Amino acid sequence: MIARQPMVAGIDVSKATLDIVILPSGKRLMAGNHPDGINRLTCQLREAQVAKVVLEATGGLEYPCARAIADAGITVSRVNPERIFGFRKSLGRRAKTDLLDAELMARFALVMDEATRPLPSIEAQNLKDLAARRRQIVEMIAMEKNRLKRSVDPSLTQSVKTIIAALSAERARLEKLIQQAISAEPEARRRYNILISIPGFGPVVATTLVTDMPELGQVDRRAVASLAGVAPHPEQSGTSLNRTNLHSGRPCVRTALYMAALAAARANPEMKAFKAQLVANGKAPKQAIIAVARKLITLANQLVRENRNWAPKDQLAT
Repeated sequence: MIARQPMVAGIDVSKATLDIVILPSGKRLMAGNHPDGINRLTCQLREAQVAKVVLEATGGLEYPCARAIADAGITVSRVNPERIFGFRKSLGRRAKTDLLDAELMARFALVMDEATRPLPSIEAQNLKDLAARRRQIVEMIAMEKNRLKRSVDPSLTQSVKTIIAALSAERARLEKLIQQAISAEPEARRRYNILISIPGFGPVVATTLVTDMPELGQVDRRAVASLAGVAPHPEQSGTSLNRTNLHSGRPCVRTALYMAALAAARANPEMKAFKAQLVANGKAPKQAIIAVARKLITLANQLVRENRNWAPKDQLAT
């Protein structure tokens, strides 16, 4: 007997609507992207015996829908839009509409049998959003400080200083909310306390790893380095020169680790010696810092997995 192919669905998310295609039946649905519409859609998916849903990670618009579907017992996968774009190119498709995108994601769900990262809880998602907002405020402060350097008119200078002061106060408020949210979540608090014990990891780095690296402690050292964006990916074909890039991974995690690696390479004698040895062997200084960052994330992964704080013997653990 031939096993029946499971029902899967692709959902294209916009601010107001959800376009859905179910395969292999080919059924098409539309729902409003609001609580009532999402509840009706969840019932329809269960009635259609959908086993898996794929939607793009679109910066948060997809989360309420994905959370409701996951709570209904249906497997949900939020996929990087770049992967869906690459899948479209592999099929040779050019046309793009909401329904075509939904069908494309349903086809992706049929052929890509991969492990699905669990959706974060509402509390974890709120914490992640707070951390993202803090990063936005920090970027705005940096832009205003650059404007301050170029300002010559006293009235404009005062305006920029006023904005910097307001943004700095908002950053402090968000940091307080983040710490409160971490303290209220036992798992987040456990991971944060382990991470903050690692030399070079301050509150910002520890918070970034807690909010944006839920896989920490659950994957091997190669996978965690790749997710963090500090694992080189080779690019070689035929007789071309071997090159590597760090384009993959999560930018906010890579940035936080890079800053932590800079601090560790200055203050930690073993990390400083490790960087110096790499430079002496011909590595560029930035490459050496990335290597330090990889050691740091590997160490963090190990400590979270083993549920213990850093100790001096862990300085160069891999």
